[in-house]
Amino acid sequence: MSDLVRLDIKEEHIAIVTMDRPTRAHALSKEMLDGLNEALRSIDKNESIYCTIITSTGEKAFCAGADLKERSRMTTEQEVMEAVHYIGDTLIAIERMKMPVIAAINGVAVGGGLELALACDLRIAADDVRLGLPETSLAIIPGAGGTQRLPRLIGPGHAKRLIYTAKPIRASEALSIGLIEQVVYGKDLLTEALFAAKTIAANGPVSLKMAKAAIDEGLQTNISSGLEIERKHYLKTVSTQDRTEGIAAFNDKRKPVYKGK
Repeated sequence: MSDLVRLDIKEEHIAIVTMDRPTRAHALSKEMLDGLNEALRSIDKNESIYCTIITSTGEKAFCAGADLKERSRMTTEQEVMEAVHYIGDTLIAIERMKMPVIAAINGVAVGGGLELALACDLRIAADDVRLGLPETSLAIIPGAGGTQRLPRLIGPGHAKRLIYTAKPIRASEALSIGLIEQVVYGKDLLTEALFAAKTIAANGPVSLKMAKAAIDEGLQTNISSGLEIERKHYLKTVSTQDRTEGIAAFNDKRKPVYKGK
């Protein structure tokens, strides 16, 4: 594992991925991306993990996006595009993780940093953070999914305003337009993210996977096709041991013990 990324596995079926490059605001260098991908692969292979949190150290920055210092040393357009594609591919890997993923946004999240948060299922932010996509101020556009995921999340109007103006917004406004799902005091961020993750992980792990797949696949199509997608994934939960356990626990008025089977 890269020195820039830590992976901690909690007893409650939760993984925490922590970016640790505070001197560069956790910018997405190649080494950082290598570390993230290694962590993601490890998590996805671990059937005992039911929810993942992605965060970073410190309080100033969640992620400043692309490493512009590293980018400035690139001499060809091909090098630049390969770097952009690597960020984009990493975020696709986050988006396609089998279990729910929570972004615990502890500081500023701009450019690729906000795009990373957009690739997660849920976003919980400290109350003093700022979020934005400043790419047009650098004469480029968001290149790691921002022009696609953001309007799907908050609608085209708000997305165009953030992208066209290149101006960051505060956590309170981000909450009001649906960019993030929860705002908490900074000192409580990881506690609240862990509480959310534990609440999620207490539910049936197969059903969590199927719910995520049904939602994500359904968003790419019309409602009729989406309902068929839902039925397909619902069917995959019917024959599980967990479904039997869930019904038995409900009838016995006890907490279910799910095993992901």
